[in-house]
Amino acid sequence: MFFTETVFVGIDPTSSQKSFTYAALDKGLNLVSLADGELDEVTAFLAGQSAAVVAINAPSGLNRGLVRAKKKEMFKSQKSRASNYRVAETELRERGITVSGTPATLEACPNWMQNGFALYRKLEKIGFKYYPADDEPYQLLETHPHACYSVMGGGVPLPKPSIEGKLQRQLLLYECGLRIKDPMYFFEEITRHKMLKGTWPVELLYQPEQLDALVAAYTAWMSVHKREQISIVGNEKEGRIILPVKELKEKY
Repeated sequence: MFFTETVFVGIDPTSSQKSFTYAALDKGLNLVSLADGELDEVTAFLAGQSAAVVAINAPSGLNRGLVRAKKKEMFKSQKSRASNYRVAETELRERGITVSGTPATLEACPNWMQNGFALYRKLEKIGFKYYPADDEPYQLLETHPHACYSVMGGGVPLPKPSIEGKLQRQLLLYECGLRIKDPMYFFEEITRHKMLKGTWPVELLYQPEQLDALVAAYTAWMSVHKREQISIVGNEKEGRIILPVKELKEKY
């Protein structure tokens, strides 16, 4: 079933202001909302939607040791660094996309991961089902912003705190059809006087956590509107990461 009023939401748990940054797109890729909020604020926003597909930039499950079990014969008695990663994370790293590993216990996870787990559990309680869940109005999936930008651009992107990194990410999203600020206007606003004064038109660029939330929202949109053009890595027991491209390169 296709829900015409579905919103596609990306949530990033690394906000510098509050616990989460979230972005919402409609079916036409128009930006409906871009905000920061605590857990209750985010879930209240989602609960107020008639239908929502949500992509979260955080692990959906702990490390279950699946990689370690698979490779223990290869490494024998040596302790493998691969055991520090879930299957999805290992698959990405093998392709040259550097991602953090997920620990095996909640206590060992950094705060942003723990916030992510809390969000998953809260959404599960209010009725969200894990993608793909046909005919379900509320769906939930895991993605990874750095991996998304890497596969969308065909290579590892520039550092996201830099102006160049922000421009690159924003342009990738704009070229994909998101109705957001055109990053090329940034260059039109640069004058000799502004350069001498060190005044850059940074208001035309989104912040790193906003860009990460936006690419997650786009991934949620792709999972519904262009389902045949997404990739999925990982194992259902630990969590699968969804990326907004049809095919993955061997190396990035």
